[in-house]
Amino acid sequence: MDTEEGARLRVVVVGATGNVGTSVVRALAADPRIGSVLGLARRRPDLDVPKTSWESVDIASEDATDRLVRHLAGADAVVHLAWRFQPTHAPVTTWRTNVLGTLRVFDAVAAAGVPVLVHASSVGAYSPGPKSGPGVTESWPTHGWPAAAYCREKAYLERVLDGYERDHPEIRVVRMRPGFLFKEEAASEQRRIFAGRFFPGPLLRPELVPVVPDLEGLRFQVLHTDDAAQAYRLAVLADVRGAFNLAAEPVLDARQLAGLLNARVVRVPGGAVRGALSAAWRLRLAPASPDLLDAVLRLPLLSTERARTELGWQPTTSSLEAMAAFLRGVRTGAGDTTAPLAGHRIG
Repeated sequence: MDTEEGARLRVVVVGATGNVGTSVVRALAADPRIGSVLGLARRRPDLDVPKTSWESVDIASEDATDRLVRHLAGADAVVHLAWRFQPTHAPVTTWRTNVLGTLRVFDAVAAAGVPVLVHASSVGAYSPGPKSGPGVTESWPTHGWPAAAYCREKAYLERVLDGYERDHPEIRVVRMRPGFLFKEEAASEQRRIFAGRFFPGPLLRPELVPVVPDLEGLRFQVLHTDDAAQAYRLAVLADVRGAFNLAAEPVLDARQLAGLLNARVVRVPGGAVRGALSAAWRLRLAPASPDLLDAVLRLPLLSTERARTELGWQPTTSSLEAMAAFLRGVRTGAGDTTAPLAGHRIG
């Protein structure tokens, strides 16, 4: 969307109060080409951002489509970020928000005549692939890892968008496929999602983590959430379509993590780690499903060449700096003034 001189756009962000949403709202509001931002979320936040207003919508509700259409009317672009990670023991619940709720957003975009849809996909949508080399391009298959609900849902929506683009050629559709996204203010939320509500953050102090397990396939890409938000902003403004991989350097592995924690690397059989995580998950002692670990160990590395050349995007924070910010946030109970990002220090 190349804007004319003096034109100022109205952008709606669905799922505006989480890790990515708060960064995207701020990035859009800071751009002089954006006239206003409407943030939609299940719970209205106490968050003051210039040029931004807020409304409450639960996309999992069966009557949400009509409300979405009213809020989207007159928008120049919609950025869809809403996602529910928990409860992993109730995949039907996450399906209702992540898949059925997203379908309502897509339908509302078409019904309201919005010309641009930027959708949050993920590295998790990709089929298993190489852990070395230059990384896969956006043409790599997106069938996910079927055992993990997160990957299954992201991959399903990729297929939905294939048909959506065919049926709505008038809508410019962009799919963002970032690696793992971290920032200090989201650390408490991510601790609750993946480690559990009562996991003591101070345990992640370097002196208390003597070893980092080195699992086969433990190589992954990380990006600071604020850098991802800049890519979303550019996707709203530029006349581009299709998918964009997003990640920062370097690729992280056990050695890199051990360096952040001043710990030793110890080779551990993947089966032993998975067995322990599976037992904890089944006993409801850990919220993260072992199927998600299986997916992480199989996800391919990403080439970000297209984002760099066609969007003019460049991350400003290294993956190590992003991971360090996350660890710092976990230890201190960092957060933000939204319900998903509320900070809380345990221990």
